[in-house]
Amino acid sequence: MKNHPERSGRPDVMKVLADARPDALDPSRLTDPGRQRQDFARITAAAADGRATRRRIGFRPLGAMALTAVAASVAVAVGTLGGQAPAGRPVAQPPSATGARPSGTGQDLHVDGQIELLSAARNAEASPAEGTYWQTTTQTRSVDVAEANGRFFAVRSTSTEEWSVGVRRGTGSLMVSGLGYLAEPRTAADEARWRAAGSPHTVTVKAGQHGEAGRAYPLGSGRPTVMRTNIDNKIYAVGPDNVSYKDLRALPSTGAGLRRYLEGLYARGNSTDSGADRSTWMLRQAGDLVTMPVKPAVRAAAYRVMAALPGVRVVGHVTDPLGRVGVGVEFPGTYRGPAGTTKQRLVIDPSTGAMLCDQLLLVEPSATAEAAGLKAGTTLNYQATTRMGWGEHQINVPKNARD
Repeated sequence: MKNHPERSGRPDVMKVLADARPDALDPSRLTDPGRQRQDFARITAAAADGRATRRRIGFRPLGAMALTAVAASVAVAVGTLGGQAPAGRPVAQPPSATGARPSGTGQDLHVDGQIELLSAARNAEASPAEGTYWQTTTQTRSVDVAEANGRFFAVRSTSTEEWSVGVRRGTGSLMVSGLGYLAEPRTAADEARWRAAGSPHTVTVKAGQHGEAGRAYPLGSGRPTVMRTNIDNKIYAVGPDNVSYKDLRALPSTGAGLRRYLEGLYARGNSTDSGADRSTWMLRQAGDLVTMPVKPAVRAAAYRVMAALPGVRVVGHVTDPLGRVGVGVEFPGTYRGPAGTTKQRLVIDPSTGAMLCDQLLLVEPSATAEAAGLKAGTTLNYQATTRMGWGEHQINVPKNARD
């Protein structure tokens, strides 16, 4: 019996390929599903190799789109609660600012993953076009290795963030972060180690790999923070540029056009010779665009850019920290952090074209992370999107929010 897409929940492979296939994948030239997969893999690999040899330029580390001077007061206020300012969010920067299967075990089904990602592109084109406020709600969790009285244990901080970006004349943009903020030992075993250390209210979190001083990390709850994220009519940062809603709506709506646009931005702000780092930057920008109020065709083009980037690993099926199944798109390479070697992953819902999650996974724990009970495959932090779409009313600001 054939496995129909309606029954299996999988996208119609041939319909997806028909949307974005090279001539070599014309059905008249193919023989059977095995041949289709082989040709698809060969063509995408060849395209990636060709782009990698044409241009090999610089790198900006993950989080380069973090809030800058416009959010300095937020970083201080939230930091006193043991939390962190929102990171990796492409908020408009002030003119003076400079550019600054279960998770961890998914089988690498590159061709299936590519097909699923192209399915996400096709479905993204069906999303609603416009409204008054572009609004997202994200759940955030971070895990750190803490120390107190010579004992190591893991602590986690959880919170919710609401971001409402006004796109019409007379509207503003608000971000409320730290909703429901709570910092506490990660597991029962961590709580036992924390109690054995004297149940301190404030612990020390390691700041780096090279003996840097740790930072104080208060446990407990905290107040939310509100900030305006627009600068006049500039509502986001795309690469080195602050952009308006009009700018976003004018972005190229084809994969090739959007790739050329992003390559131009990259060339303006980066000069080191590394093709893998270029893919990292391009993937981050494309991932950010998916969460912005761009035209549905631009959101689809961003997914097509992701699917074609050399060095990017597309995993068939993974589960995000909220239990939602999607396509995993992993950044090239790994990075060293306080907890050890890590890798970055985006999780995308191919059935809707929505971004589900941006997460950092532990690949190889450091000695202190192992002492705190962290293992390979642990999610060190994530931002899981639970709502993304248009609204007609500005979000409410809690009365106890810090301004």
